[in-house]
Amino acid sequence: METRKLGNTDLQLPVVGFGASSLGQEFRPIQLDEAMKSVHVSLECGMNLIDTSPFYGRGMSEVLLGMALRDVPRENYILCTKLGRYHLQHFDFSAKRVAESVDVSLHRLGIDHLDIALCHDIEFVPMQKIVDETIPALKKAQQEGKVRYIGFSGYPQKIFKFIIDQIDVDCVLSYNQYTLQNTRFADETVPYLKEKGVGIMNAGPFSARLLTNAPLPDWLKEPESVKQAARKAAAVCEAKGVDIAKLALQFSIENPDMTTTIAGSANPNNIRKWAEWAAEPIDRELLKEVQAIFEPVKNIGHTEGLPENN
Repeated sequence: METRKLGNTDLQLPVVGFGASSLGQEFRPIQLDEAMKSVHVSLECGMNLIDTSPFYGRGMSEVLLGMALRDVPRENYILCTKLGRYHLQHFDFSAKRVAESVDVSLHRLGIDHLDIALCHDIEFVPMQKIVDETIPALKKAQQEGKVRYIGFSGYPQKIFKFIIDQIDVDCVLSYNQYTLQNTRFADETVPYLKEKGVGIMNAGPFSARLLTNAPLPDWLKEPESVKQAARKAAAVCEAKGVDIAKLALQFSIENPDMTTTIAGSANPNNIRKWAEWAAEPIDRELLKEVQAIFEPVKNIGHTEGLPENN
């Protein structure tokens, strides 16, 4: 699989990374052998960036990853985990919890260092604390050799400039904001990140199932107009014999500014499909047709976290 360099780091990331949120049963119950196989298939397919968090399954994702990676040489994968978010409404970005969280993640994963550690969903708290306390604590873990590179993740585009204008980080992760329907990350934030030399990671090419043939989940926050456009686009793709998810993934990884696009599943067949799709050329005519459908609802998203952070 093609790789790209992450900002000013020495990491070469695959254009498709493996998101391990599904291993935490975030979306459906999973079987242990299914979880193990998903990890091994992702590595076989060259998706050797693995992204997780203590929030996913409230620790379950990290524990299962630790089991799956036990006999895999450490140099064969790049591991990104997060800290600060531990339950739906439980956030703790204190320096004390940063140190504890890094140590607990290392223990669960069975490794002696994290390649990347991110502050998770910072838009849910007053963000000045991230600048004043959380990132300095992460830098300390970095100096101790427990973490190689540090950064933060979130949904609203406002968060990136707010933090990086005040303190240096190595990389960031944006989700659901560089897709067939929503390209705000590239439009508003990526030029700024490139100018600052900050590594750029993208997640959620399928926008929480919006850009798939799966039934739309009740928790999907996008307005009805966006959902209707997505169903129409999926039908147009289907009429051409194409899964809209294929077009969505290919669109996200095609942009060279997206070092990696992280997609998650506990289904090994899905993971194999993604690797195949990543190697195939995108259908330009179909892309043009789908983008025309999304034009009236382009870049329409939702509010995430505290109002002042949006």
